[in-house]
Amino acid sequence: MKQIVVFCGSSEGKDSDILKSALELGKIFAERRITLVYGAAKIGVMGKVAQGCLNHGGKVIGVIPDFLMLREVYHTGLNQLIITKNMQERKLKMHELSEGIIALPGGYGTLEELFEMITWAQLGLHQKPIGIMNVNGFYDDLLKLLEKMVFQGFLKKENYDMLLVDDSVNGLLQKMETYKPLPIPKSIQEDQI
Repeated sequence: MKQIVVFCGSSEGKDSDILKSALELGKIFAERRITLVYGAAKIGVMGKVAQGCLNHGGKVIGVIPDFLMLREVYHTGLNQLIITKNMQERKLKMHELSEGIIALPGGYGTLEELFEMITWAQLGLHQKPIGIMNVNGFYDDLLKLLEKMVFQGFLKKENYDMLLVDDSVNGLLQKMETYKPLPIPKSIQEDQI
C-alpha cells in the first residue's frame, strides 16, 4: 500500500497514549514511504498523525472542505492540500486517493467516515482493507455492539470480519497488507445489505 487514509479526531482527547500512537503511525508511514491522506487539520489527533509523518520526511496530503478551512485550523506544512466543496466530496476524494483506510480514535465524524467506508466495502464498491487502531481499548464497546449485530442477525459474520482491528501500528499494517477481500457480489440482495 502506497497511500492510506486516516480518519481521526480533531480533538486531542484525554488519553496521551492516543496522541503517541498517532505520532507513531505517522512516523511508520514515513519510514515505509506510505503517503498519509487525512483531514488536513493541524490540531488534535489529526495534527499529531500528520506531524509524525512530516517530522520523518513523509508525504502528507490533506483534504478539507472549504467551510472547515478556518474552523479546523488547517495545516500549512503539508505536501498537498485539496479543498473540496463539501463533506461528501471530501470523503470521496479521500477514498479515491487511498489504498487502505485506518481509523484512530475520534468522535462522530470519525465514526461516520469509518462506517461509510465499511458500508461501501460491504456493498462491493471497493475491496480496500479497513483497520481500527484500538488504542487502550478505545473501540472495545463499539466492537461489542458489532458482535451483537452479528448475533442478532443484522450483520453477517463475513462483513464483521472485514474490519481489521489491532492495538499496535505494525500489527494493524500487517493485517492490512495480508487482507484478502470478499469477492464482489454479483447482485445486491436485500439480506446482504
